[in-house]
Amino acid sequence: MSGNIRFHRVTKRFHRPGESAPRPVLENFSLDVAPGELVALVGASGIGKTTLLHLAAGLEHADGGRVELGPKTPRIGMLFQQPRLFDWLTAARNIEIASEAAGVDARIGRQLLAEVGLDDYASAYPASLSGGQRQRVALARAFGVEPNVVLLDEPFSALDELTARKLRILLLRLWQQHKPSGLLVTHNTLEAALLADRIVVLAGTPARIEATIEVDRARQRDAEDPLVFQRHRSIVETLERAAA
Repeated sequence: MSGNIRFHRVTKRFHRPGESAPRPVLENFSLDVAPGELVALVGASGIGKTTLLHLAAGLEHADGGRVELGPKTPRIGMLFQQPRLFDWLTAARNIEIASEAAGVDARIGRQLLAEVGLDDYASAYPASLSGGQRQRVALARAFGVEPNVVLLDEPFSALDELTARKLRILLLRLWQQHKPSGLLVTHNTLEAALLADRIVVLAGTPARIEATIEVDRARQRDAEDPLVFQRHRSIVETLERAAA
């Protein structure tokens, strides 16, 4: 159920402490994400990656240009660094209320809970779950709305590497099944090469696209795949050049 994301000549300004006038983080910025494509945004902290995510989600509004999501009424799934679950609701209910709010059959949520390996924890509350289990619930909730668009903001950065690796594999499997369009914000360049179809490296103030790196490899991918590692090295080298 693919959608698409389009930033067309977008400008976004913020007031910074001690400055009398707002400064543009983005100015005439354009980027298209094709149906079914996952694009990773990488770049220095504060460069505007999360701002782009917030603009796509409708949490921020552009000062100029257009942000367009398709189809006409897209369903958006979001996954953050922290799970942001409701502590007073069970794992199953956390997913079901998101599905219901999106007009999706709540039984989809229970099915996704099984797909992420937590069927036996449906009645558990977040406080009794590990960090990795809570993030699995959050991942199931993001896909429980049957999304056209999925927005991911450093979703695995708070987890140990073994747990993060398992969740990346799980995310790729769900992506293959549901085929949304998506944006991934990450500081992990290998993660970007493992998950994304295309990596967009941002640099400068206001942010510009320094480079676009295609990952010409079908999912599932392996970190030891020479092509994946080569794309990871290309990202690192581009970031180093931009910072020089």
